[in-house]
Amino acid sequence: MSYPFDKPINEPVKDYSPGSIEKESLKQKLFELKSQQIEVPLIIDGNEIKTSNTSTIDMPHNHEIQLGKFFMASRDEVDLAIESNLKAWHSWSKVSLIDRCSIFNKAADLLSTTWRDTINAATMLNMSKNVYQAEIDAACEMIDFFRFNCWYAFELNKQQPMYSTEFVKNSLEIRPLEGFVFAVSPFNFASIGGNLPSSPALMGNVSLWKPASSAVLPAYFIMKLLEEAGLPDGVINFVPGSGKDIGPRALESPDLAGIHFTGSTNVFKGMWKTVGNNIDNYKTYPRIVGETGGKDFCIAHESANIEILVTAMIRGAFEYQGQKCSAMSRAYIPSTIWSEVKDLYEQEVDKIKMGDPEDFSNFMNAVIDKSAFDSIKNYIDHASASSEAEILTGGKCDDSKGYFIEPTTIITSNPKFKTMCEEIFGPILTIYIYDPMKWDDVLKLIDNTSDYALTGCVISEDEDAIINARDTLKYSAGNFYINDKPTGAVVGQQPFGGSRASGTNDKAGSMFNLIRWVSMRTIKETLDSPKDFRYPFMGEEE
Repeated sequence: MSYPFDKPINEPVKDYSPGSIEKESLKQKLFELKSQQIEVPLIIDGNEIKTSNTSTIDMPHNHEIQLGKFFMASRDEVDLAIESNLKAWHSWSKVSLIDRCSIFNKAADLLSTTWRDTINAATMLNMSKNVYQAEIDAACEMIDFFRFNCWYAFELNKQQPMYSTEFVKNSLEIRPLEGFVFAVSPFNFASIGGNLPSSPALMGNVSLWKPASSAVLPAYFIMKLLEEAGLPDGVINFVPGSGKDIGPRALESPDLAGIHFTGSTNVFKGMWKTVGNNIDNYKTYPRIVGETGGKDFCIAHESANIEILVTAMIRGAFEYQGQKCSAMSRAYIPSTIWSEVKDLYEQEVDKIKMGDPEDFSNFMNAVIDKSAFDSIKNYIDHASASSEAEILTGGKCDDSKGYFIEPTTIITSNPKFKTMCEEIFGPILTIYIYDPMKWDDVLKLIDNTSDYALTGCVISEDEDAIINARDTLKYSAGNFYINDKPTGAVVGQQPFGGSRASGTNDKAGSMFNLIRWVSMRTIKETLDSPKDFRYPFMGEEE
């Protein structure tokens, strides 16, 4: 199958520098969204549905302003969405790959132009992301998902049996799954919200999309973008609401064909258990794809460049308030360079500005909601009260106006301290200072400290140390970085995902993720068919 479009390249990141056209345009869109009360309905079979149950659309950095409200699904709307999905499947599953790709490539084109400001602004306001974090997520990464997934889909379709003969023609047919895919997206990345339902849909499936309630506004605009791009009604149904109302109803359906999930490890485990308990009721074995938590590490060698290390620590730990599953949460620093690292690190952290994302000089903004604020604060309080830890930077929390937590650094004498082991999902970096003579022991310590295995990095100028770390930590991270922070995977460059408690490692942003959303059929056409059941070995001896 030949490609009907050019090989994709990554979407360029706009810099929104002072006085730039893109900055002024985005500021106007921010003002526009804040000046109205937006109502986000369910979208089922192309119809906007407003239920009797609603919740507010909040700004994490300013409790005084509500952006609007969204309508929440009940079990009845979930049933309606599944019915719509299954109806749409009969036609959508027969649409050619070329035609499906034309829709998602058009979505990418729209997002790179007329929709860019809207989705970036919604992400900044509803998710409290600064302009750069919004741009690389809601615009660039989502554009890349749409474009590169189309390319990967054609790559997948090119995979055919190695041999046919003059007597037999062999082929593989790439079929969508039978049923619907339940897509459950998190609050922290708009692009993941767009990718979870759309990557199965690209392969001919239908999706029931439950977005995170704390980030429903950018998700809604993504849905409207897909509609404008020409996605047929019912292929993706947009069903915001409470997980306890939506999840069980979707998971108990006999027509569940798959789960595409990003979020909490415990929630994912619960979904998997539910699938197991319902396995006799399904028409097919559901595909389960999940990316969950992380306890991401940095191991510094005593040869490390100090400036590179400090930059990686600050960006890795504190960008988007540490609310990335890939965020650096634990660092291991050799005692021989600690004094120098500490001095520069404290100087640089002290320069971090925190506040409203509409002030483009702010590096950090607010954490997502009250629940997250309280959870993160509890970890800081625990460290403050412990004889095994001290607070090096930050530690202050203020929710009087927004959910603001300072960039907090904990030094611990215990490598198995609570904040070294448990996922926090906030702006906290815990540091353990080690004896460089025990390098090999520390590598083994990193490997067995956490249940997770998502991302990690090594900072070193010593090639042997890099090789040693890469090999010893082979199963400690699905995405491993050398002399860089452990965040910022780019579609087409670093397919993303981890194993162990971090998920199924099906690598979003690659062909390997798309494989999970197809059910192949092998077709053998015999061109010279046998006309006698007997084989040569059955002949009589002479």
